[in-house]
Amino acid sequence: LKFNFEQEGYEVLTAEDGPTALNYFRDAYESDKDNIDLVVLDLMLPGMSGYEIAKEIRRIDEVVPILVLSARELSEDKAYAFDCGTDQYMTKPFALPELLSRVKNLLKRKSLVQRVSVPAKTLPTLYHFGDVTVDFEAFEIEVDGERKSLTNLELRLLKYFIEHEGMVLTRSQILDDVWGEQSAFVTTRTIDNFVLRLRKLVESNPAEPVHIVSVRGAGYRFMPEEASE
Repeated sequence: LKFNFEQEGYEVLTAEDGPTALNYFRDAYESDKDNIDLVVLDLMLPGMSGYEIAKEIRRIDEVVPILVLSARELSEDKAYAFDCGTDQYMTKPFALPELLSRVKNLLKRKSLVQRVSVPAKTLPTLYHFGDVTVDFEAFEIEVDGERKSLTNLELRLLKYFIEHEGMVLTRSQILDDVWGEQSAFVTTRTIDNFVLRLRKLVESNPAEPVHIVSVRGAGYRFMPEEASE
């Protein structure tokens, strides 16, 4: 599964037992920087049951999606898992395309919840990330001492990414929030083209972006700092 998720563009963290899984989640949550976006959980783990892990995760984070993947097929098992806070339940054996679709939909739903519940942060006139300085008043960016002008839409899109740092933003969200009433005349391909233009402006290697990154099957995510290996 780790390989399949990575092929879809996701960063994957695995744990071989319950306590380790819970510690990973708690540490990521408390770091306020590397939050886990989704949990795929087996119910029969060494050291701690999946039910207990789900309960503890829900005490820590009320929003993160939890998808149970288990060989237990009884309705009682499923009902208890939902009572513990899981969002979806799949039984083994399972079809990989269905699992990937469920994961993608859960991530989109989480992004929509964040969009409603988390207000966009107020930005200063000058904003710095990596080797880039954005001047919102001058419609310019400076990269390694070189100043470059931005169009109105380029600046609005970059500002939108910055305001929603770390969040997975779907193309439909971007269309609605950046293009607004003009979105009816814009395709998702237009968004991809604008992202490519921004990457050429702010990324040291546009072919391997570290700030405006793609989340396969979902959209884009802005990361102000390069993720550590």
